[in-house]
Amino acid sequence: MRIVVKVGTSTLAHKTGNLNIRRVESLCKVLSDLKNSGHEIVLVSSGAVGMGVGKLCLSKRPEDIPTRQAAAAVGQCELMYTYDKLFSEYNHTVAQILLVGLDIENETRRQNFKNTLSRLLEMNVLPIINENDTVSTDEIVIGDNDTLSSIVASTINADLLVLLSDIDGLYTADPRCDENAKLISVVENITPEIFALAGGKGSTLGTGGMSTKIKAAQIVNEHGIDMIIANGSNPEILYDIADGNDVGTKFVASRK
Repeated sequence: MRIVVKVGTSTLAHKTGNLNIRRVESLCKVLSDLKNSGHEIVLVSSGAVGMGVGKLCLSKRPEDIPTRQAAAAVGQCELMYTYDKLFSEYNHTVAQILLVGLDIENETRRQNFKNTLSRLLEMNVLPIINENDTVSTDEIVIGDNDTLSSIVASTINADLLVLLSDIDGLYTADPRCDENAKLISVVENITPEIFALAGGKGSTLGTGGMSTKIKAAQIVNEHGIDMIIANGSNPEILYDIADGNDVGTKFVASRK
């Protein structure tokens, strides 16, 4: 399968913004093993701003654009250095692709992105994609990596999009507030009622939440691609997903 895996800041980093070393090492090991088994993997990775916050010893995620861009510039270096080092240990080559909104909205630039990504996969490279927070502004921003990952999956005709989050999936209510909340294992139709379950924003270091994940599902489902939301606290859950086992919440695309 061609699988796009999106990992959020809350999965990659501790609440301090510093790298969760054990979890990232596990993620790289599992993704390398899935590649070894024949799957094509594309990683959409958040974490640049969050790691920059930690490395610069800032008390919280910056609210002004220049400081946020500075944090992204610092954090992206650490993020890619870590990925390159860890994937190299399993004999896999990685490539960095940083995008802004214009790269998606402009037809020529989007085709160039698709061509580059396709060629990297042909060369058995593991692409690692993030929004270019160092130069993006409110006018050209994609906004969140849930949306970015859905665009990536649709662009390269992926078989599956997996969003690794800090929650097991979509619930009937917020499980952090309601002990009676139940996990919804399958969503076949994204209705207004499904969106109503989304709630608010996720972690303080991240930019997404359940709402952006449901929107991502809507995008890929329209392109015939299934999407799964799963808890990224144990990256080995990706083995179950690749094997087709029931994990998290699966948004099923309609088959025409």
